[in-house]
Amino acid sequence: MKQIHKIKRRVSKQIFVGDVAIGGDAPISVQTMTNTDTCDVDSTISQILSLEGAGADMVRVSIPTMDAAEAFKKIKKSVNIPLITDIHFDYKIALKVAGYGADCLRINPGNIGKENRIKEVVASAKDNGIPIRVGVNAGSLEKDLQKKYTEPTPEAMVESAFRHIDILNKLNFDNFKISLKASEVFMTVFAYRQLASQIDNPLHLGITEAGSFRSGAVKSSIGMGLLLSEGIGDTIRVSLASDPIDEVKVGFDILKSLHLRKKGVNLIACPSCSRQKFDVISVVNELESRLEDINEAIDVAVIGCVVNGPGEAKEVSVGLTGGSPNLLYINGKTHSKVDNESLVDTLEMQIRRKIPISNV
Repeated sequence: MKQIHKIKRRVSKQIFVGDVAIGGDAPISVQTMTNTDTCDVDSTISQILSLEGAGADMVRVSIPTMDAAEAFKKIKKSVNIPLITDIHFDYKIALKVAGYGADCLRINPGNIGKENRIKEVVASAKDNGIPIRVGVNAGSLEKDLQKKYTEPTPEAMVESAFRHIDILNKLNFDNFKISLKASEVFMTVFAYRQLASQIDNPLHLGITEAGSFRSGAVKSSIGMGLLLSEGIGDTIRVSLASDPIDEVKVGFDILKSLHLRKKGVNLIACPSCSRQKFDVISVVNELESRLEDINEAIDVAVIGCVVNGPGEAKEVSVGLTGGSPNLLYINGKTHSKVDNESLVDTLEMQIRRKIPISNV
């Protein structure tokens, strides 16, 4: 399928979370977060492996206690995907997990106490060669900023971000990325736009507490889509009250729709109507379920009738047009007739033939 527009990305410095490059000319990465009890080592490892299988580039793990830090030590030894540790307030936890192999510390310098504690955490990050993610959230702004602005605003979020940035700058630490998240779409967008024009560190995008699978996916797509289309953003997380695997899938769908990542099957399907010659919805749902293991980029079209079917099918690697009979297209050319009973099996077989065996 032809790409009619290429987004010019904001120029940013590049950092590394494990072996994943963020910023610069690196692909925009997709991350998510475990929702297991971190102290339940087996369950947390199992979920991380599932998220890696779903295509996540990185996974964040909450470390609220020292017991969780000790559990993280075991978890880290059992997985390969880069792990970001989420820490608040207790600088000793940050020091502990840095020594246990954390690939990034998600910690706000301003909320971990005295200057000597901040220096220790930054020194540990330097010694271990790991970055810090500064995460500003509209729901947890500093009390004096809440009083100054009376309510969360983009300006308040940016001011909060610079407080943390200034601390890191004074300690000569530049290996960090920033996030500015709110549950309100436009507040988030305006905050990122302001900050993006003032620093060149990588930006982590997200609409925090976006909601359920459906509403959260919509809000995240609109908010992050606006920013990504302007070239703003180097790594993303879709925050859903849903299975973390859903966050990964929606994240890649957002990037694929903007031609920023090509990963997995890009499934083009009609919404169906009375002209359809087969049950489009059931075919598409079954096909999507069967092809979840594919990471290689491939465009597939499933169209229920001949109005738009041939035109869509000729633009993709594998296409199906409903008719009398249904026609299968391969690389834009008519390949064969397909009856309704064998639609899914035939499509799956042809799609898998188009991709390298190592990626199946």
